[in-house]
Amino acid sequence: LIIGDRQTGKTAICLDTIINQRGKDMVCIYVAIGQRMGQVAHVVDTLEKYGAMDYTVVVVAGASDPAPMQYFAPYAGCAIGEEFMFQGKDALVIYDDLSKHAWAYRQMSLILRRPPGREAYPGDIFSLHSQLLERAVRLRDEWVIVEKGAQVTAETVGVDGKRYFGNLQEEELEKGLEALGDPKQEKYEVKKVPETGGSLTALPIIETLLGDVSAYIPTNVISITDGQIFLETDLFNAGQRPAINTGLSVSRVGSAAQKRAMSKVAGGLKADLSQYRELAAFAQFGSDLDPATQRQLARGERLMEILKQPQYSPWPLHHQVMIIYAGSRGYLDKIEVKYVHQWTEDFVRYMDTAQSGVGKPIAETGAWNSDIEAALRQAIEDFNTTWTPPAE
Repeated sequence: LIIGDRQTGKTAICLDTIINQRGKDMVCIYVAIGQRMGQVAHVVDTLEKYGAMDYTVVVVAGASDPAPMQYFAPYAGCAIGEEFMFQGKDALVIYDDLSKHAWAYRQMSLILRRPPGREAYPGDIFSLHSQLLERAVRLRDEWVIVEKGAQVTAETVGVDGKRYFGNLQEEELEKGLEALGDPKQEKYEVKKVPETGGSLTALPIIETLLGDVSAYIPTNVISITDGQIFLETDLFNAGQRPAINTGLSVSRVGSAAQKRAMSKVAGGLKADLSQYRELAAFAQFGSDLDPATQRQLARGERLMEILKQPQYSPWPLHHQVMIIYAGSRGYLDKIEVKYVHQWTEDFVRYMDTAQSGVGKPIAETGAWNSDIEAALRQAIEDFNTTWTPPAE
């Protein structure tokens, strides 16, 4: 869930997400609900500019369309995503936004003289959104043992009359091959059944009023989703973009959904940023700060700086891991804040050219171990000894 006031960058994060799927065999569906057609045209133009319309479907029910059209739009987008999911593909559907979907449903319900409830919404608005979002699923993979070179279709059953479900079950498959007298796969082979293992990911957007996340629709959708990214107007106006409030943003999935490298490197980042914000608020009222507090504030400033990201320019995983590692481990503490952005650009360029072997395992598998960490640490130290800030 992406939640925040108007004009805080909610749609921009979703567009970045779509652009970042380029080359990853992902189908994206962007559902625009109750938006001005000029804004929708801008979104489509942006997606075309970055080559994302090749794998993106746009479903539109604009602000000028009747309420029933706006009500049906997310279901149409979800059905399109399910079609690709049942073909064994991965699909992403973005609902922009479900607040306007709730408004449309409220209009229809009041016209139909259904009893209004809290904030004049009908009583079944919660189940409406929960049923929509619970259609986002991952289907299990299915595997069969077949003769070498045999074609596998959705109806194929293995030579042993079985199908193996879930993630590739090596032990079960080994037992199956042994039972067939071919443990070395000389006569038989394991193949995935087509049209299995697809997934549909839902990314809803909710608009708040004056940062009030305790309103009816926001609390409903927060309770349904696996977590939320809360965007704050004050941070946005201060130039921190994406304007994510780390205190109110929550993940119920946590590191289970991250690559190992990211979970290891960024595990304590949220706590560090939360402490920094508390200290920064406290520091406004006190002039005498002890050295430890000053160091924590300095590091927090640099962490906030490295998390600033230009719009429509997503970073690959290994770049994120390397930069967050450098910031959270104190390698930027002696770099002036105004030069941090330049440092990150030069550092990424250096790692891609002179130290490309360090980021390769992170980029390919998301791996992280002591050898990778030692190599990255040495590369950062070598870079810092030669890097100089640009002349003013």
